[in-house]
Amino acid sequence: MIVLVINCGSSSIKYQLFDMRNEAVLAKGLMERIGMDKASFIHQPAHKDRVTLSRPINDHGVGIRMVLDSLVDPTIGVIESLNEIAAVGHRVLHGGMKFSDSVLITPDVIEAIEECVELGPLHNPANILGIKACEKLMPDVPQIAVFDTGFHQTMPPHAYLYGLPYEAFEKYGVRRYGFHGTSHRYVSQRALALMGGVEKARRIITCHLGNGASVAAILNGCCVDTSMGLTPLEGLVMGTRCGDIDPAIIPFLMKKTGMSPEEIDAYMNKKSGLLGLSGISNDVRDIEEAALQGHNRANIALEVYVHSIRKYIGSYAATMGGVDAIVFTAGLGENSISMRSRICHGLEFLGAYIDTNKNSVYGKETEISTDSSPVKIFVIPTNEELVIARDSVGICAKLQNADQSQNAALGAPRRAHSSL
Repeated sequence: MIVLVINCGSSSIKYQLFDMRNEAVLAKGLMERIGMDKASFIHQPAHKDRVTLSRPINDHGVGIRMVLDSLVDPTIGVIESLNEIAAVGHRVLHGGMKFSDSVLITPDVIEAIEECVELGPLHNPANILGIKACEKLMPDVPQIAVFDTGFHQTMPPHAYLYGLPYEAFEKYGVRRYGFHGTSHRYVSQRALALMGGVEKARRIITCHLGNGASVAAILNGCCVDTSMGLTPLEGLVMGTRCGDIDPAIIPFLMKKTGMSPEEIDAYMNKKSGLLGLSGISNDVRDIEEAALQGHNRANIALEVYVHSIRKYIGSYAATMGGVDAIVFTAGLGENSISMRSRICHGLEFLGAYIDTNKNSVYGKETEISTDSSPVKIFVIPTNEELVIARDSVGICAKLQNADQSQNAALGAPRRAHSSL
């Protein structure tokens, strides 16, 4: 079964094409600056040279068409016909309280995703554009929605409710939703597999550390708490996001500066975090280099960042009554030896001991704790696209089984689905 995974941003499209018989990536690519004069398109077919193009791409519909054309192109393509694609899996940021699992996209599902636009204004509209473009170009192919918020819907009320009047939750859905769910789900399941199952790893803390960052507490395979909240702004100090702050800071700054709600939102989301603290960059590599050269604010920014992560690790260990494994993933978590070392230093009281030699690894699944460490520490590269592809296969299998059952009940011959 061949599955296309689509991740649409406001001006971008990421994609991967999987052969799910062996979960091999047949092709992947990235399209950026959609709607601008000089959009870029990078297409990487397996076992072939990378193709890079620069041309106007007016909208997501044009972009999706280019992606599909590239997949079947005689020179740079990897399949002979679009009929070989059995399903399209879409990453959708916000599913609100409506979706705890991945679903087949129907008009009702699209309507529900549109209702969540207010909660995910930067992402959900783009996700919908991608879905509608694929539906138009591949009308007979099942479209699957996989939600960033879905994995976190197992959180209990005491973890997702804020200390606001209850009517804020009842009337407006104000609660903690959490994000990076497909990543936390994938790496926690890998950690469980590496440790021998829930019996040996009941309590896992997963750290998704990229420009956007979050931590999750996984108990018996289910999320019981996570650092991001109603939006991806809450939680850790991030590349450009402030993370946790005193809410009274917002009206205080608005009065002092005259910023509008839109301006204060941009201030917290795009001008804060490591960028705002250091005054240099949102990239830890740049900040570490400046810190080595004696830049005081760079050093302070790193200390604030590490402190915020360690604080969440400690609190989640308390929430779960201990911890059996700590997992680092995403760009920084997978590739920063120094940052993993900084974060783990001082966690020995939890039973987490990092091995300096084992920690000298980039982007490779490996255990980096000492042999005698009671708490296992892992680097596990995330694979959100594979989670989406697997969910798409599962939903298509259910559709096929339901179709066969209906045909059997009607006494009709069963239709063959060779692509499944």
